[in-house]
Amino acid sequence: MFRVPTKILPPPSGFHANWLFAVMITALGSLSLPHGGAMSAEPTTEITIAKFDVDATPPVGTMMAYDRVIRIEELGLRCRGVVIIGSDEPIVLCAVDWIGIGNASHDAFRDRIAKAAGTTRQRVAVHTLHQHDAPRSDFSAERLLHQVGVTDVGLHEGAFTREVLDRLEQAITSAIQKSTPVTHVGYGTANVEKVASNRRILGPDGKVSATRYTTCRDPKLRAAPEGVIDPELSAITFWNQEELVSVMTYYACHPQSYYRTGIPSPDFPGIARFMRGQDEPNVLHLHFNGAGGNIGAGKYNDGNKANRLTLAGRVADGMKQATNSAYKAKITASDVGWTVAPVALPPAKHLSRAELEASLAKWKPNDYWGSADELAWLNRCESGHKIDLSCLRLGDIRIVHMPGELFVEYQLAAKQMRPDLNVAMAAYGDYGPGYIGTEIGYSQGGYETSTRASKVDKSVETVLMDGMRSLLLTKGEK
Repeated sequence: MFRVPTKILPPPSGFHANWLFAVMITALGSLSLPHGGAMSAEPTTEITIAKFDVDATPPVGTMMAYDRVIRIEELGLRCRGVVIIGSDEPIVLCAVDWIGIGNASHDAFRDRIAKAAGTTRQRVAVHTLHQHDAPRSDFSAERLLHQVGVTDVGLHEGAFTREVLDRLEQAITSAIQKSTPVTHVGYGTANVEKVASNRRILGPDGKVSATRYTTCRDPKLRAAPEGVIDPELSAITFWNQEELVSVMTYYACHPQSYYRTGIPSPDFPGIARFMRGQDEPNVLHLHFNGAGGNIGAGKYNDGNKANRLTLAGRVADGMKQATNSAYKAKITASDVGWTVAPVALPPAKHLSRAELEASLAKWKPNDYWGSADELAWLNRCESGHKIDLSCLRLGDIRIVHMPGELFVEYQLAAKQMRPDLNVAMAAYGDYGPGYIGTEIGYSQGGYETSTRASKVDKSVETVLMDGMRSLLLTKGEK
């Protein structure tokens, strides 16, 4: 915006053209030059995105969620995302091919990303896709184990995570230097056929009678109905005029076809993403797992290794259809917004500090759930820690970011809250709380809401539903 100089000296005696030239130079020097660009009478409204992609494959010998890495094959694990620049401070969305990132590790990812992107932790969303032949990270649990003298902390060893954080910071810093203009965004959907099914099969009494895991060899369980799922895969597209720059897809389902191989694998969602990358190699493809805590491929996966590619193909088809069906709308800075709802999740009543502290030193390298991560979560809750639920606004699109292994009912509820908008959800944010069921789910039994799997109380439903409403029903969003 043009500003008159605050002070102009009167012309000297014997006024001549040189004085007028000096005044003009002073005035021109006060023109606003956004982002080092050409002079403009109006502030810039341009949105740009920076794309980053980092190898997150652990080396041989590293402990993954269940087994140590014995070898690396063709497809590794990725940590990739976008930085959205131009509307207030930058916004960052990041998806990682790991089983979970929780507690202090989740903080560390957001802090390092925020530092590199020049933003704040609250404007960074980090999610995992939850593949099982992949690492898990929890610096809080690692620290607790070291404090009691445990030397082999198994999957909580954080050395590799710290290497990835270094790479990530460097990649984002570099990406921002070559960000791409975004002139349009799009939103499309497609139903994915014969992939997702509900894991919790209820008996006549309304209780869970069986769990149909992501590999299900029991033909009777596979014959049961799909149950409550969200078959819809959402695609959000970013365009620079006619050039497709990036696609973000969202689909709720546990990503396992088979695991415990000792070989890091992005499994069928990662293979589907790879297939789309081969179709459109100049486009960054980001995939997020929706609220798939009680959803898996068990109805359509009997454990046959060939099913991995079959499932990947079906998801890739959904990604392609959703992308191709997406509408395309212009976007400026005023169309982009970010809202945050910090919530305190209630810890599960079965978590006993005395018992957890007493058993901490008994940790075994092959343990997965146990005293270390449970005590870490309890410490966070009792310290007053809050988890940031957040929502990205892109015109009439909303993307809600949620923690834990969330039940699909939350995703369906979010879409019902705003049927006038296009709503997508990414879950598996902070992995600290483990599974997050609905209130009725805790009375139905089953693995997902058991004391082994869930670290939150049944009252969590009220807390999260209220938080989602505050994000989606906010008037006058900025």
